[in-house]
Amino acid sequence: MTTENRIERRNKILKGLEKAYEKMLEFKRKNNSKVVIIREDKIVKINP
Repeated sequence: MTTENRIERRNKILKGLEKAYEKMLEFKRKNNSKVVIIREDKIVKINP
């Protein structure tokens, strides 16, 4: 696999993850539920 292919694949994966994150936030807002994240080594629930 060439370096160009790796970079291209990496970029596609990152774009897919960004879309998935946006969809998750949209779903959480729609259902008025909390998002669980890790902040400063602690698990925190926040409203989107």
